[in-house]
Amino acid sequence: MLEESLKWRAAYRPEDIRWPDVSVEAETGKMYRASFRDREGRTVVVMKPTKQNTSSHEGQIRFLVYTLENAIFSLPEGQEKMVWLIDFTGWTVAHASPIKTSRETANILQNHFPERLAIAFLFNPPKVFEAFYKVIKIFLDPKSIEKVNFVYQKDEESMKVMYKYIDPEVLPVEFGGKNNVVYNHEEYSELMIQDDIKTANFWAVDAKTDHTNPAINGNLVPEVAPQPSLLAAKAS
Repeated sequence: MLEESLKWRAAYRPEDIRWPDVSVEAETGKMYRASFRDREGRTVVVMKPTKQNTSSHEGQIRFLVYTLENAIFSLPEGQEKMVWLIDFTGWTVAHASPIKTSRETANILQNHFPERLAIAFLFNPPKVFEAFYKVIKIFLDPKSIEKVNFVYQKDEESMKVMYKYIDPEVLPVEFGGKNNVVYNHEEYSELMIQDDIKTANFWAVDAKTDHTNPAINGNLVPEVAPQPSLLAAKAS
């Protein structure tokens, strides 16, 4: 599995994806790294399927990979997993991703970013989503399914589950919290551009210190030289 993932990284080169390459996908705030963290300091990635703004399969996948890589780089030392908060408010079948994109998303998450998910909250999913979720589940690992929690804003008990992981004081009002923060594309773009500089510097240093492994199945893959404070960013 590691060999296959290294070959994927060598071919796809996620470390070379920059904000200008994917910014159009983020204009509506359909997926972003939240400005708040969970109670353990882990990165929270917010997803809003109803704000889908493109039909590009490749563009959406590259944006997903970019966001995951960025989320991993932002993890504090000692943490390796992130939290997903997926807002299904107003979702209909018309918002469902094509099976091709859903399958590729599951493949990337499970094979190239394994065990990166701490817990996922599906916020206000409508009844119709349950049927769609049954289709998606066949692509998911059983361990991943166990981490998925359906949360309803009007269901106090289910909200308590989310509050257990995310303090309502930092959780945005739109998710039943007390924080008035909202996604601002211009501000987020500035943040990502700054992060791109850090990413480029990190991989530039890495390129100078790493050397090439012998070919694996005929393909050259980079050897990963772990660095204590940035190990989480490189494990995939």
